[in-house]
Amino acid sequence: MRTRFASDRGLTRRMVVTMFLLGLLYVAFVGVLIALGVRALTVLLIAGVMLFAQYFLSDRIALFAMGGREVSPQEAPELHGMIDRLCAMADMPKPRVAVADSDVPNAFATGRNRKKSVVCVTTGILRRLEPQELEGVLAHELSHVAHRDVAVMTIASFLGILAGLMTRFALYAGLGRRDDRGGLPIGLIILLVSVAVYAVSFLLTRALSRYRELAADRAGALLTQRPSALASALTKVSGEIARIPTRDLREAQPFNAFYFAPALTGGETLANLFSTHPPLQKRLDNLAKISAELGR
Repeated sequence: MRTRFASDRGLTRRMVVTMFLLGLLYVAFVGVLIALGVRALTVLLIAGVMLFAQYFLSDRIALFAMGGREVSPQEAPELHGMIDRLCAMADMPKPRVAVADSDVPNAFATGRNRKKSVVCVTTGILRRLEPQELEGVLAHELSHVAHRDVAVMTIASFLGILAGLMTRFALYAGLGRRDDRGGLPIGLIILLVSVAVYAVSFLLTRALSRYRELAADRAGALLTQRPSALASALTKVSGEIARIPTRDLREAQPFNAFYFAPALTGGETLANLFSTHPPLQKRLDNLAKISAELGR
C-alpha cells in the first residue's frame, strides 16, 4: 500500500546496508555457537517468542507502559481533526488516537502496520505547541506508521535480544567447562562472543533508528510543506524537556526509542553513538535544507 509520504532513497540504502550487516552478524553468531557445540534451540525459541510478542503487541505494550488511553473524536475533536486531515493528505488509513497524561511534552507512534497502529500525544505537548507545530509533530509520527518503522526496528532488534539471552545462558550454565583440547572455557567463549555481537548489533540498530528519525522529519515536513513549523516544535519541545524535573525524565527515558524527541539532556559527545535520535542541531539543519528546497 502506497502513501503520499515522500520516499527517501538515502534512508533506503542505509536501511538495506544495516539490515544486511545485522543478517551477516546473525549468521556468523549462529555459526560460532554451532562450532562450539552449543544447543541454542531453547534460546532461539525464547528469543522468537519475545520477538513475536513485541511485533504483534507493540501498540498495546507501548500504550500500557506510557499510560496512554485511546480517545474518541468527541473527547479530542481538534486532535482527531488534525490527524484526519493529515491522513487524507497522505492517502493512508487513520490510526487509533491516544493521549497520555504526562507533563513531558512528547508524542509517539507504534503498531506493526498501518491498520494496527496508534498515535499518542502527551497532555504536555498539547498544552505547549501551537496548531501548526503540533501538525508537524503528528506528520512526523504518521510517517513512522506509513513506513512501518516499528516493524523494521523490531526485526532489527532480534539479534540483540538473541545475543543478550545467550549471554545470560552462558552465565547461568557456568563459565568453567573446557573443550576437549583444553582451551578456553566454552561458557567464557560464548559470553565474549555474545557480548561482542550484542554491542555491534546495538550500535547498528541505534544508527538505523537515527536514520529513520531524520527520514520521518523530512517526510513529515514535505507532507505539510511547513518544515519551519516542525523545526519550531523540535526547538520548543527540547527546551521544555530541559525544564522537566529530573525524576520525571528518568521515568520517561526507557521509552526514548518511541518518542518524537528523547527525554534526556546530553551534549554533542560520543554518547550520540548510543542515542536513538540524531542531535537536535542536525535535525534543525536538515529541516533548514528542506525549507530552502521549498523556497519557504
